[in-house]
Amino acid sequence: MIKQRIYLASSSPRRRELLKQIDVRFDPLLFRSAPREDGAVSEDPLPGEAAADYVVRVARAKALHGRQLIALRRMLPRLVLAADTTLDLDGGIIGKPRDDADAVAILSRLSGRSHRVLTAIALADGGRLEHALSSSEVSFRTLDEGEIRRYVASGEPHDKAGAYGIQGRAAMFITEIRGSHSGIVGLPLCETSLLLRAFGYPL
Repeated sequence: MIKQRIYLASSSPRRRELLKQIDVRFDPLLFRSAPREDGAVSEDPLPGEAAADYVVRVARAKALHGRQLIALRRMLPRLVLAADTTLDLDGGIIGKPRDDADAVAILSRLSGRSHRVLTAIALADGGRLEHALSSSEVSFRTLDEGEIRRYVASGEPHDKAGAYGIQGRAAMFITEIRGSHSGIVGLPLCETSLLLRAFGYPL
């Protein structure tokens, strides 16, 4: 049996690898511009918005925008999967670093402390939109300024929520995780598989 395909509304290579890990067939659905530059899927937090509410809102907006693009581009109708990841530190939202200096500042704040990694996924078809939220706790050992700067110079923090990738060199900073490793990477596979099943995708 040939498996049906879905659209993945994300350019993240990490999310693509995770979907392949559970044998989900997909085609990338690319937006015209980066999400943070597209008004329909703005990644700017609203005033006073909690991190969990923020990440769910953005993931749902991406899925809805993906569904609209399918109609506009007259593509084959399929399920649209979207996701968004952010960090919650002391109730504040930490997203992707703006530049190297911002990455250094973020990692300095995470040093020697624990934070929450929140990844929301959203799935849409022609008339339905559902979401799920994964919350994990990550603890960092104390980092010195030199290793933070070397890590940032490696380029790995670019385009990653919290300025680090647990699947890369930053693994040496982490003393403990509680929750979903795949959720911290950017796509919680347990929640993703259950949501896909709820929409009739065979897994």
